[in-house]
Amino acid sequence: RPGGAVAVMKLVLACLAALVTMASAKVYFSEKFDDAAWEDRWTVGSEWKPENQMGKWNWQPSLSDEADKGIQTGEDARFYSLTAPLDTEFTSEGNKLILSYTVRHEQNLDCGGSYIKLVNPGFDAKKFGGDTPYAVMFGPDVCGTSTRRTHAIFTYKGKNLLTKKNLRVETDNNPHRYTFVVSPDNTFEVRIDGEKVESGSLFDDWDFLAPKMIKDPAESKPADWVDEAKIPDPTESKPEGWDDIPAKIPDPEATQPEDWDEEEDGEWEPPLVSNPEYKGEWKPTMIDNPDYKGPWVHPEIPNPEYEEDDKVYAVCNPCSHVGFELWQVKAGTVFDDIIVTDSEEELKEFEDATFNAKKDAEKKALEAKKEAERKAEEEARKKAEEERKAAEAAEEDEDEDEDEDDEKDEL
Repeated sequence: RPGGAVAVMKLVLACLAALVTMASAKVYFSEKFDDAAWEDRWTVGSEWKPENQMGKWNWQPSLSDEADKGIQTGEDARFYSLTAPLDTEFTSEGNKLILSYTVRHEQNLDCGGSYIKLVNPGFDAKKFGGDTPYAVMFGPDVCGTSTRRTHAIFTYKGKNLLTKKNLRVETDNNPHRYTFVVSPDNTFEVRIDGEKVESGSLFDDWDFLAPKMIKDPAESKPADWVDEAKIPDPTESKPEGWDDIPAKIPDPEATQPEDWDEEEDGEWEPPLVSNPEYKGEWKPTMIDNPDYKGPWVHPEIPNPEYEEDDKVYAVCNPCSHVGFELWQVKAGTVFDDIIVTDSEEELKEFEDATFNAKKDAEKKALEAKKEAERKAEEEARKKAEEERKAAEAAEEDEDEDEDEDDEKDEL
């Protein structure tokens, strides 16, 4: 039957479309840090700063599973540099970019970055640092109370463009998943722990393009332009005697205290009170200005520096590496489970096998760790208190012995 054939054909086409999508989906990079060979896959930027300023990376187990490892900043007040090549270079044009990774702060974070970068080819990995050009920078940055945000920065035509939005950041000790999605329709989405926290247009939230129109530099507001909508009524004048009425007057109900001594206290003066007849500063009535022309609007002209670009999302041309270049005052941040892909399906599969599979166990392990630390601190406090009391008792006994010795000497 014709209807049945059409239905079958639609099903076949849908399956073929799904197969094409699956075939085109690609993972360009993934890293779980679960094997010691991670050091062979990553290069430390040991020549970025002097050796005594560079921090060491630790291979750190998670709180809930010794076999589940990540890399951790290991020394306070140090710079950190680390890069790894993508399995396949990523080119943005025509592709969705998904960059996702997990961050966990074991320290009480006070000042330090924990962002990740996508880097263009042609740099020296041994010298990778803050001045190395990059395509995308994404992730948390915290310093005191003034800097608390998730960065989302693109490099476009040689300039680093920061988002206009203040993306929230997590600062507790639980692991958190940061995901940045950039699509070929020039839209973006930022997720934390799988939940969307911000989305929108790249054109609206970053200054990729110069404005289409600018104020005409050859034009300025005419000197005789009247933009005062109201003026004082010229027919009014201040009433005679208006300023003769004082704001304060002696309190007519006050009387000199009976014990007032003019020789000792001076001449008595009543306290001042508000004058009920005082009308305040005189102001004329404001009336419509007959010469008012309205607000002057600066004429605009096309911006000669404006250039149309419908592919501002395409900042990886290509991107060849992921990398960390950080400064941390207090070390202890753990990074884990990094993926660069163009597929939401690949991202979900990766997250389900990593972050989502262990987040509950990590939360319970952290709670248990904090409870153990609380108990240890309480025991230490009790012990210190007992030692203090014992020392005081011993000192009192020693004083009593000395007093007895003095009495014997006197006898």
